[in-house]
Amino acid sequence: MQQDPNAPLRPLPLLIFGSRWLQLPLYLGLIVAQCVYVYLFLKELWHLITHAAGFSEQEIMLVVLGLIDVVMISNLLIMVIVGGYETFVSRLGLQGHRDQPEWLSHVNAGILKVKLAMAIIGISSIHLLRTFIEASAIGTPNARLTETGVMWQTIIHGMFIVSAIGIAYVDRMTQHKH
Repeated sequence: MQQDPNAPLRPLPLLIFGSRWLQLPLYLGLIVAQCVYVYLFLKELWHLITHAAGFSEQEIMLVVLGLIDVVMISNLLIMVIVGGYETFVSRLGLQGHRDQPEWLSHVNAGILKVKLAMAIIGISSIHLLRTFIEASAIGTPNARLTETGVMWQTIIHGMFIVSAIGIAYVDRMTQHKH
């Protein structure tokens, strides 16, 4: 016997199902964080524009990598906000909208985890690239890095990659069983 999809829920299931809306302030908070990243991006871009004549090529590269880092973190925020809300809270009703992100039409918790893991690897790659560019200063009085710090960043980046492969593998295994 099938249940009427329009029938009201009993009190406990209604409470449990309705509790998903407790995540709304979290997603709104991430939107505020996104605004902070936009401000940071504009501030760094202005810094680059106003000081470009006095910067060395390496300094320009580091600032540009910082800008890319901000954009990638911002992209990660969008994936979490849009994908998480759509997956765990409520539909956004974007079907057929010309601006609907392609990935959103087939997002689920597993796909979102894989996309987030890949975004984290991208962000980590930018940080590691910045570290490698600054590594030439190791051993000098102005060095912000140590050999041990570079080693640990490299190890952590490698673990992000291994973790992402594991998440993707588990997601793929669970997809084939259905």
